[in-house]
Amino acid sequence: MTGETVKRMDRRTFLVRSATAGLGVGLVATIGFNSQKSPARRWDQRAFAPPSRSSRVAVLRATSYDADLVGPLTDAIRDSRVDPRGKSVLLKPNLVEYDAGSAINTDPRLVAATVLAFRRLGARSVMVGEGPGHRRDTAYVVRQSGLWDALKAVEVPFTDLNTETLVETKLHSSYTQLGTLWLPRPVVESDIVVSMPKMKTHHWAGVTLSLKNCFGCVPGRVYGWPKNVLHLHGIENSILDVSAAVRPDLAIIDGIVGMEGDGPIKGSAKAAGLLVVSTDPVAADATAARLMGFDPERIAYLAEAGRFLGQVHLDEITQAGEDLERSATVFRTLPAFDNLHVGAQRRSKTTQSGSA
Repeated sequence: MTGETVKRMDRRTFLVRSATAGLGVGLVATIGFNSQKSPARRWDQRAFAPPSRSSRVAVLRATSYDADLVGPLTDAIRDSRVDPRGKSVLLKPNLVEYDAGSAINTDPRLVAATVLAFRRLGARSVMVGEGPGHRRDTAYVVRQSGLWDALKAVEVPFTDLNTETLVETKLHSSYTQLGTLWLPRPVVESDIVVSMPKMKTHHWAGVTLSLKNCFGCVPGRVYGWPKNVLHLHGIENSILDVSAAVRPDLAIIDGIVGMEGDGPIKGSAKAAGLLVVSTDPVAADATAARLMGFDPERIAYLAEAGRFLGQVHLDEITQAGEDLERSATVFRTLPAFDNLHVGAQRRSKTTQSGSA
């Protein structure tokens, strides 16, 4: 991230913001949006180029975390036109909670393989960072999940984004009333930020992919647990403002084993056998959503992000690698989100016609 106006948080401001995070229930008005009915622009056009019609997404077949992931990732990163030579890289995996045998977190073996891929491509430094929103003891999740051992094996540091030094970043979108976000210094100062989510359904947002994964860049010590200030502003509104502030340079979505049902924590493991890689996080999420059996343009926050943050229309995305239709694996979700599935509207009309 470059070109942002930032300011370090002094102690008085930190205490005020922390108090707001703890006591803010009911004080923050939720601002809703409807991408179909409300065309009003809620972003600064000077800060965002129009979504590209040549966004490229690679879909890689990967059926095991123990297979060679370094080679395919190296090729995919190189083909994405990200050039890490001489640059600092921050990998931001999804690290929410530890539950033995679950598929909650980005797999540590994929994170380690990504470290090696960036080194192979000439990165000056690679760091892994996350600010878990569910459990306050980050060290516990890092160790129990196996991430600590995986990072130790490739000699890469981990930083807790919940406790890092903070800088204030002005928002160039206004889906919440926050105006600015306090972001960890590594997020703001790294040359390349990589969002590495787990491919999962979500009990409030429908799906959680590279945009939602940016929530872990927002420190819990300011915004509460589980980032409750963001939830009070509306989870979809906050996804848009936070991801527009972080603006990851690359998305690598872990769909080797994802999660379906009551995600992002209580769902069931779902093997999709895929990785999704793109410099356009919206296009990556749109592609991943389709691979999960969803229509990306029915996912409200993703459709809205497609207006200014990236490309959501699949016919405007250049897709490489595995065939999208043949590779799709339908992810089960909570009943409230059944309408997101491809063909759901058609099935609903057929049912209504049969009942008439």
